[in-house]
Amino acid sequence: MTSPDPARSRSFGSEAAAYERGRPSYPPEAIDWLLPQGARDVLDLGAGTGKLTARLVERGLNVVAVDPIAEMLEVLTTSLPETPALLGTAEEIPLPDNSVDAVLVAQAWHWVDPARAVPEVARVLRPGGRLGLVWNVRDERLGWVKDLGRIIGHEDDPFSRTVALPAPFTDIERQQVEWTNYVTPQAVVDLVASRSYCITSPAAVRTRTLDQVRDLLATHPALANSTGLSLPYVTVCIRATLAG
Repeated sequence: MTSPDPARSRSFGSEAAAYERGRPSYPPEAIDWLLPQGARDVLDLGAGTGKLTARLVERGLNVVAVDPIAEMLEVLTTSLPETPALLGTAEEIPLPDNSVDAVLVAQAWHWVDPARAVPEVARVLRPGGRLGLVWNVRDERLGWVKDLGRIIGHEDDPFSRTVALPAPFTDIERQQVEWTNYVTPQAVVDLVASRSYCITSPAAVRTRTLDQVRDLLATHPALANSTGLSLPYVTVCIRATLAG
């Protein structure tokens, strides 16, 4: 596994609002599979603007959100004012030992240093607790989504396929859920604008990319004059249990 790029991993703050508008949530089936039975206390690690956090709070769970970017947590706190939101990283989690039943990491494990993050996650989990990793991946089998991939890069997150979780984690399993997110054309533009490679690109490259996306949305035969779009996803989930 290559080392995370610190500049890209911390780039999202400047586009926190676009991230919240454009990024998808997570299907209930994926969350059901990730959470251990009887879980009450859950850490959403790398919570961002709270896309997953909100789904956990809706279930009546005791949720703590942790993220290294203050601007992202500000958006989260606006929509979830009663949910604790703390600055922190997977390598330095601001929680006590044995304090949660599950740690969920949505769209973020590829930014961490596993050598430091794995023992830190194990520290805050109770014995028998669950680590769950989840990624939303665009399903490019449909024509216009494949064409979008030609503009912004095809979606095939290697971390969701090759991630390894060493001891003290056991019983590593992988699951995927296919679902559809219904969005506006502007939400697709926001989705692209909130991607780290777009945020960190030179201004001219960023502008050209977003203009190409707008042109695709305006001219593709399946999309022209559409105010609502069906954007298919495959949500990839990995879960592991803390030994002991």
